[in-house]
Order: sequence, then structure tokens, then C-alpha cells
Amino acid sequence: MLLTEIIFQTSPWYIGFCLLLGAAYAFFLYQPKPVWSKLLNTGLAILRGALVSIIAFLLLNPLLRSIQTLVDKPKVVIAIDNSESMANDGPKTLSALATLREALADEGLEVAVQTLNSENYQDELPKLKFDRTTTNLSDLLNNAKTNYEGRNLTDVVLLTDGISNQGLAPTYGTYPFRIHSIGVGDTLPKRDVSIKAVSANKIAYLGNQFPIQADIVASGFQGQTATVSLRQNGSTISTQRIAFGQKEDFKQVTFQTSSTQKGVQHYTLDVEPLKGEFTTRNNHRDVYIDIIDGKEKVLMLALATHPDIKAIRTILEKNLNYEVDVKIFGVNPAAETFPEKKYDLIILHQLPDLFNIGGDIVQRYLQRDNTPVFFILGSQSNTSKVSQLNSAVTVVSNPGQIDKVSGRFNPNFKLLNLDADKLSILEKMPPLTVPFGEYRLMPGSETILFQNVGNLRTNKPLLILNTGGARKSAVLAGEGIWQWRLEEYALTDKQEAVDELLQKVIQLISVKEDKRKFRVYPLANEYNVGDKVTFETEVYNDIYEKIYGQSIRLEITDEKGKVQPYTYTNGEGNSRFELSGLRQGVHQFKATTSLNNKIESVTGQFIVRDLALESLTNTADYGMLRALAQQSGGQFVKANQIEQLKDYLLKNKAVDRLDSTEDLSELIQNKWLFFLLLFLATLEWGTRKYQGSY
Repeated sequence: MLLTEIIFQTSPWYIGFCLLLGAAYAFFLYQPKPVWSKLLNTGLAILRGALVSIIAFLLLNPLLRSIQTLVDKPKVVIAIDNSESMANDGPKTLSALATLREALADEGLEVAVQTLNSENYQDELPKLKFDRTTTNLSDLLNNAKTNYEGRNLTDVVLLTDGISNQGLAPTYGTYPFRIHSIGVGDTLPKRDVSIKAVSANKIAYLGNQFPIQADIVASGFQGQTATVSLRQNGSTISTQRIAFGQKEDFKQVTFQTSSTQKGVQHYTLDVEPLKGEFTTRNNHRDVYIDIIDGKEKVLMLALATHPDIKAIRTILEKNLNYEVDVKIFGVNPAAETFPEKKYDLIILHQLPDLFNIGGDIVQRYLQRDNTPVFFILGSQSNTSKVSQLNSAVTVVSNPGQIDKVSGRFNPNFKLLNLDADKLSILEKMPPLTVPFGEYRLMPGSETILFQNVGNLRTNKPLLILNTGGARKSAVLAGEGIWQWRLEEYALTDKQEAVDELLQKVIQLISVKEDKRKFRVYPLANEYNVGDKVTFETEVYNDIYEKIYGQSIRLEITDEKGKVQPYTYTNGEGNSRFELSGLRQGVHQFKATTSLNNKIESVTGQFIVRDLALESLTNTADYGMLRALAQQSGGQFVKANQIEQLKDYLLKNKAVDRLDSTEDLSELIQNKWLFFLLLFLATLEWGTRKYQGSY
């Protein structure tokens, strides 16, 4: 329904003035004796008077107010939990739900069906499949809330067993509609044995022992025993026997194992099925562990024994991926030999020194390759040689001249994600001993910490790094870092700020750069069954600019050796490729393309997990469904009471809602007025011309 009215911004009496103005104009124009008939003269006068009156009226700038009222019928959403836990009882209710939908639609209500995996289910209800591997009832209800925001959604009929294994509990939400829950499933605990949880390291090292722990829950099997097995590639590695002494029992089983194969290894934990179990699907769990061949090797060369060495070693060994060798000249004879072992990072503590102790050994380490180097300066450092060997900073100083400084974080440093508030504690730390002199940053270097001399805040750098050169370098211009760790612990009972700072700097300069011109990699290392696996593609030219248009061949190989090939084109703005339908397990991938008439390839792996969340709980939660219905003003019924719910909804049918929208605009903006004025002027002018007058 549309209502319109004209609103005047001036007194309505001005309308009479407009009419009078039009009449006067027409009278004086057509008052002389006409050359045509009196009737025609009167008609032309009326046309001219109307034209002038309308123009004068529009100059008053009247407004046009339009009010449109729409009828919004009540809407009902039938929300169905189509997860695997509903597979037994859910399909039995679909015919009754179809009848409910038809009855509500016949009464003039708009009815939609929504499931866990789609906004609106358009097919016939009896064809609905209960195959979702997870249940998020909160998302299901919030989707209905979002999809019908601002509309007259009055009721949601929720069919579920109340088992929600993802997201928040639906009772924590607030909803602007009534929720009528239909409970299905059995609320009585089942006789069952299940693996509730598995604990294992994501990463282990080749040849090392590592634990795999399983939490096993049994219900209704007191006095019985079961066998728990750890398997890999179909072969049993180890077994343990457990006995259940109570009706509701919990057992924890730990296996110690190792691997001689690199890469992600797939292990399985299985509990022997017992007679009378409700389901055996939860007797099996998969475990994936990434077996790494070796650690990052770090060499710390020191001029002499020093508390800093112990402190830095402790910081490094917090990361299990680091293997640290410490060599001290004059103390460790191995320090004076040059081993064949290669390192990923070299830390030089007060080396090179003023007396060139071990200078030839240091030089040989640095000449072998472009291994990143972290220089820690002190009172014995030869700043001239350090300046020649690092790419971060040049220090000009006189031998033996030192200064005592504390550290101040540079807030403009953004290369690492560091907490400026946490690092403000460094200004309270005991001073470090640094060479006194002039510090000049080299091109591409960045300052992490500045030097504070007492209360004087200087712009001299204390901690500097350069990651852009052939050799990555970092320089800490002072000794005494061990005092910082002790003081931080005294102030905060923790050792976080100093340790995190050095850990991140060391990780940044020791990480290996990827210089490949062709890269294909999954956006995540792990996916769940049913998820889309997304690959990112990057192709570069000789100066490392991204290029596009290459044809990519991607091969996915599962654990059984089955190869699935795919082909796609790397396009600008569309460099990702998605695939779905992969089964659980470790999947290897190989991508190839032609670049400069040369075949480039890249390989890798990812994991597809079957979390089996739907099998972990098999007892329906009617208590939650009752609470959800009660707090929203709805009804709770069981699956065999859907007819009663239909009668309730029809009896308590919501009324239509009237939505009105008001629009206020200037009358002159209506295009039809222009054409009306053009018509009046054209008709008058055409008639006068036809009669031989202008």
C-alpha cells in the first residue's frame, strides 16, 4: 500500500498567488482580439496559464512525502541437525517434518528448511542425508538469525539430539525468535568403550623415543579386559592389556615408540571391540607425527668462559629444534680444530678479539659459506675486524674504551612481532658493557634496541640486524645479558622478555631463505575430512617478480599409492586451487610447470584428519534442548510428538507484521513534471503555428 502527500515549506495561500499569476499572464497575452476563434483563444490562454502557474508552484519548492506499507508474513525455519550422530533416528522424522512444513505453508506462513551445511535446503526432505562429521548447533541457529535479520522470523523448529561438538553451547546465545526443539535419540548411557583423547607430540626427531598416550573411557564393562594396540602401516608395534574395574571407568595408556622414517608418519590406536558395544567407530583414533631429520645446528664460539654463554645456551635450548655446540678457546681443545660439521648459525662471543686468539679458525668458519653470524661484543672485542665481518653496523672505537648502557626498544622496528610494553622492562635492567665509540648503521640494517647511558637516551644502536645481504648478520654490542635474565626474574618471577627477544632475532637470521622461482604449497598443514584443501601458487621471473599464466600440473598421492592428477592455470588474482573429497591420511603432492623451457617441480605433504567427533558421544542431551526452548519461549517435544507441535504452532500463529518506509523528496525531482510542462508548451506552440501565428 502506497500513500503520498504534498508538504508545503511555505504558506498554502501562495498557491492562489501562483494561479493568479498564471491567469494574469494568460489574460494579458491573449486579451487583444484574436486572429482565430474565441474558443481557440480561450483554450490557448488556459494552456499558457496552466504552464505559468505550475512553474510558479514549483518555485515554492514543495516536498513529496511517500509512505509505503508492506505486509511481512510470519516466517518459520525448520533447522535440521544432519550430522552422523543423527543417522539412526533422524531419517525417521523427515516425513513428519514434511507434513509440518506443508501444514504451516497452507496457513499462510513462509517456511524454509536449513541444515548444518547449507543456508536453505530446497530438495525434498526425505532425501536429506545425515552425513556431517561435526555439529555446531550455535552456528545453525545464528545462521537463521543472520539470514532473516530484519524480517518477521517468529519461530525456529530445531530437530537434533542435542549433541554439539563444535562452537559454543546454543544456550549461551540470545535469539529474537521462539525455538521449538524436537529431541531425538536415546538419553540413556550406552554400553561402550571409546578412545576419548590422544596426546602426542606433533614433531619428533629421527631415531628418538617419543610417547603416544590414549585416554580410554568404558561404560558398562566392569570386570572385563580389552587390548589396546598401536599400529603403523597395518603392522602392530605394541599392545597393552587394560582391565575395567568400575561401571564407568577411565584408563590411560602410554606407548613409547620411535621412527626411522622422515616425514609425517601415520599411527593408529585401536581398542579391541567388546561384545555388546553400542558402536565400535570410537574404538579407533589416528595420530600423525612429523619426524624431522636433525635439528638446527648452532655453534657458539667464545673467547673465554663467561656467564653470557650459559644464558644464551639456555635460551636456545628452550627450542627443541636447536642443537647447540659450545667451543671456548683455551678451555675446549676442540675449539682450536676445524671440524667438517656444518652449522646453520654461528654465534661469536667477543670474537674477533684484540689479541686475535683463534682468528684463523673464525676466518675459516666465515669463509666456508654464507652461514648467518650473531656477534656479541664486549670489552675484549676487536671492533675494527667485527666491522669488516658483519653487514649490520660499523663501530669506530679505541681498544679498551668501554661504556655502561641499558637497552631501549625501537618502536619503529616492525620486522618482528615484538611487544613494546613487555620490552620496556629493559630500561630497568643492569647496564651492559659495550665498546665506547661511534656506531654507523650499514645500508639495509635496522635497529632493535638503542643505548641508554644512565638517564640519557641516545640514538646509538645496541642490537642491530641486517637480513638483506649475502650473509645475514646480527650484532649485540654489549656483554652481560646474563644479568638481564636474573633481574627480569627478580622483578617478574619470569624470564620472558629477554628470552623472547633473543629467540626471535636468532630465528630470523637463521631461517633459510626460499630462492625457488616456482612454489606450490597448501595453506595449512592439516585439514579435516570434508574440508576443501587450498593450494597457493607462486611463480617468479629472474628478478623475482610474480608472473602468471603458467599451466600447473598437480598430483596428489594418498597412503595407498593412488595418484589423482589435476591441472589448472596460475592466473593473476586467482593463484589458488581448491580440491575436496580427500580421504583421511598423509597425502603427498607434486606440482610441475614449464618455466623458461625448463621443467620446475615442487613436492610436499599434508594431512587429512578424520576427527570422528560424532562417534565420541552417543547419549542425547534433552536437558539442553528443554533449557533452550524454555529460555526462548518455545516448546520441547520428542520425535513422536511433532503432531502436537504442529497444532501448537497453528494455534499460536504469529500475526503479520506491517513494515512502513517513508520517503521525502522535492516535488520538482519527479521527471513526469518535466514532460507535463513540455507537453503544455509544445501543444500551445504547435497550435499557434498551425493557425499561422507565432
